[in-house]
Amino acid sequence: MTGSTVFDSALFRDMFGTPEMRAVFTDEALVSRYLEAEAALARAQARAGIVPHEAAAAIDAASRSVVIDYEKLRHETEIVGYPILPLVHQLAAAAGEAGRYVHWGATTQDIMDTANVLQIRDALGIVDRDLKEVRTILADMARKHRDTPMAGRTHLQQALPITFGYKAAVWLASIDRHIERVAEALPRVLVGEFSGAAGTLASLGEGGLDVQKLFCDELGLAQPPITWHVARDGIAEAVTLLGLITGTLGKIATDVMLMSATEFGEVSEPFVPGRGASSTMPQKRNPISSELMLAAAKAVRQHVATMLDGMIHDFERATGPWHLEWVALPESFLLTASALANAKFMLAGLVVHEDRMRANLGLTHGLIVAEAVMMAAAPRLGRQHAHDVVYDACRKAIESGGTLAAILADVPEVVDALGGVDVVRRRCDPANYLGLCGEMIDRVLGHPPTGAR
Repeated sequence: MTGSTVFDSALFRDMFGTPEMRAVFTDEALVSRYLEAEAALARAQARAGIVPHEAAAAIDAASRSVVIDYEKLRHETEIVGYPILPLVHQLAAAAGEAGRYVHWGATTQDIMDTANVLQIRDALGIVDRDLKEVRTILADMARKHRDTPMAGRTHLQQALPITFGYKAAVWLASIDRHIERVAEALPRVLVGEFSGAAGTLASLGEGGLDVQKLFCDELGLAQPPITWHVARDGIAEAVTLLGLITGTLGKIATDVMLMSATEFGEVSEPFVPGRGASSTMPQKRNPISSELMLAAAKAVRQHVATMLDGMIHDFERATGPWHLEWVALPESFLLTASALANAKFMLAGLVVHEDRMRANLGLTHGLIVAEAVMMAAAPRLGRQHAHDVVYDACRKAIESGGTLAAILADVPEVVDALGGVDVVRRRCDPANYLGLCGEMIDRVLGHPPTGAR
């Protein structure tokens, strides 16, 4: 075991990332992307007539076959401060005579930025897929529990009845918006970078923009209208998007953790022997997946702030803010992958205790639907008088411990206004005061996000 952070720790790495996402951001994967960018540049310049075709072919072949001396690369990177010059030395040596054309007219940041964009493309593909899987799970949950009544809570107090399907649909609508945000962000984020030392393409002269376009085409990326060496909004948007996604997952996790509390008992995370166990209390079943989702949301939030701070570059090449991305970018994607993986596991197996939801609805002995009775009586009694009458009944229920329905049944003007004792009882049943929960759920289910249809 050699890991020193949760991201490379043998103990914690799969709690704060996933093997699939980690594979996108390994040293080997990053160097592979550097080599891919260098080979694409050589091919593009051959197409533009700047370097010989045979040289580009040799560079391309070398980029696929070169055996990187990582210890040498590490040592020279520490000296230079960047890995591209040391890598170019190894690639040029592997390409033989053609090596003199490696990295022609490029600057270090061209290759590193483009490689990062290629990583982001793969990483956002994973995020998009996982969001759609979470969407499917939540859509099934909202549909199944469309009419499962439970207490809606504001300020941690029971407010009005809702359904569990309504709660799931609120979560779902956020996920839908994130799926759309990913699709909308791709054209702004997946942009190549090849601009030369100060971003002016001076080293290539008149044909520079044509080479830039060919380079981007080779990699399946968009061509930028102008250099973005010091305009980092695209990269920052990618991480900010992850902050929004994990923010929603953190909200879901918080709801599930609170609802899992012994005093609520309305849901439980999936049971796996030993998961969430306590070292000293055998009865414990802690909501571990939700806890990891919340931790990821809080950590990614900090990286969003880092990326926004890192947008403030000086002049045409920054003196340090760029390096912040090297920390924040991979960690943000690893944390987001972890949160999504935990969300899929937790939500797919979430145990919903409908009986506890109904029992909790009865904790106030009908007070949770006082508004329903007031509004039903208002047309006959006037809103304010209806409010005062029901308010007085609520006070009696609280003091005596009786039910609101029983107390209102002894108030003639309320019975008369509602049309009988049976109607009073129906009005005091929380399951009969769910507003437009069902219709709103149907609207969410009936309008999947762009790209999810």
